[in-house]
Parts: sequence; structure tokens; C-alpha cells
Amino acid sequence: MAPASNWFTRYLAVRRPVEVGFWVVVLAMQAAFNSVVTWMDLDRVAARQPQLWEPVLWETTSALVIGALIPAIVWFERRFPVRWDTLRRALPLHLLASFAFCALHVGGMWWLRRAGYALMGERYDFGPWSVQLAYEYLKDVRSYTMILAAILSYRFLMLRLTGEARVLDAPEPPPGAEAEPQPEARPTRFLVRKLRREFLVAASDIAWVQAQGNYVGLHVNGHDYLLRATLTEFLQQLDPERFVRVHRSHAVNLDHVAEIEPLDSGDARLHLRDGAIVPCSRRYRDVMGQRL
Repeated sequence: MAPASNWFTRYLAVRRPVEVGFWVVVLAMQAAFNSVVTWMDLDRVAARQPQLWEPVLWETTSALVIGALIPAIVWFERRFPVRWDTLRRALPLHLLASFAFCALHVGGMWWLRRAGYALMGERYDFGPWSVQLAYEYLKDVRSYTMILAAILSYRFLMLRLTGEARVLDAPEPPPGAEAEPQPEARPTRFLVRKLRREFLVAASDIAWVQAQGNYVGLHVNGHDYLLRATLTEFLQQLDPERFVRVHRSHAVNLDHVAEIEPLDSGDARLHLRDGAIVPCSRRYRDVMGQRL
């Protein structure tokens, strides 16, 4: 198994702040550019020359509300993923979500703009709501699509860098032979694709598993690989004498548990042999103790 590159390992340690920072920078740049363009356009055609703070307020409030809605888009895409096998069902749902996105965006920025104008001693005139909503939706449906495309592109890149695992296909019967029904065997190895390379991961080497949206993360010898399944579905394929659920979003391989640290709340922390610490909730603690 090839060791993970140092830069990618360092990136994973600060992944969440970088992701948030990316959207902050993008939205801040968009607000700045749009403020200048809007002010220049209105300066030429508007009956009343706007004050500079007005387009700045318009674009800043719009960017703030969009930024607040991005986590909702991420959640919704995880709930209704956009993939080839789900496209027919997912596209109509995301089209409906774009209307909700527009309604929340317009309502949020209208409220913030009214507050901003009130602080400046002015009155904010949004204009006819029916016309403005139609105008804003034409922009918001593009914004929703671009945000969704950015989320999917980033996820695809992370899958290529992290490595995507899948269960090995069952061997096909020889030509001419009739396939006899066999009891479903538990997988002992998983095939991992990573950066145009393929290798096998033994199920016994999986130290712990974590639910990550529509995927589960397999933590193996310091490496993380994603497999498309829910945690419940994945655990049904593994040996129940070895793998046990210890949290709503975590499961561990009992062979890799080094220490159980009880907490005053009744929960516990599981210290694994690879140095990882996995939470164990009260709901699953007794079951795990019986298995051990």
C-alpha cells in the first residue's frame, strides 16, 4: 500500500477550515466585484445617483445569506445525491430546492437590507415582489447550480485522492455451468481505487468505520478510504463477532481496541491500537462490553 503523500495528510488535518475559507474568499470577492459593477451601472442609468454604501450593502447581504445556505445545499445533496443512478429522482428534487434557496435568499437579504438602511437613516425600497422574485430566481438558479457543481467536483477530487473502496465482485461460474445459489459470503477484502492504482484491503485490517453522508470511511493503518454505503448497510456485510457499532456514526473492529476510557456522562472513549480515539455512546457501551 502506497503511503499517503505528506501534503495531502497535512491538508486533511485542516480540511474543514480550508473549506470554509474557500467559500468566504469566493463570496467576498464576488461581493466586492459586484458592488463596483453595480455602482458603475447605476451611476450611468439611474435617475438618482446611489451612494457607494448602497451597492456594497446589497451585495454583502446577498453574499452573507448565500454563505449561510451553502451548508444546507451540502446536506441536501448528501440526502439526495446527484449520481448517474439517481439522476432521474434527484434532478426534480434539486429543482424544487432551487426555489426554496431563492425564497430564503431573497427573504434573508431583504431583511438585512432593511436593517442596514434603517441604520443609515434611509428607507429600503425592494420594488414589486413578483417582479423581483422572478428576477432573483433567474440569478439564484444559476448560483445554486454552480454551488452544487463545485460541491460535486470537490467531492470527486477528494475521492480520487483519498481512495474509493468497493466490495469485490463474486467470481463468475465457468462458461456453460449453471450457477447454484450460494449463501451470501461476508467480504474478506475490498478493492480500493486511488489515483489510477488499485489494491486490496483486508477486512480484518479495518480498525474503525465512520459514517460520512452517503459513504462510510474505512480507517486502515492510518489511511482513510470511502465506500458508498450507509453504516448500517456496511455493518450487515461484516463479521458481527468482530465489528460492533459503538456510536450513531461509528463502529470499531474489536481486535483493534486497546483501551476503554469511561466518562462521567456514561459514555466512553475507545483508544485504538493505531492511536485513534473513537466515541462510544451509552446506548452501545453495554453491547460492546458483552462482545469483548
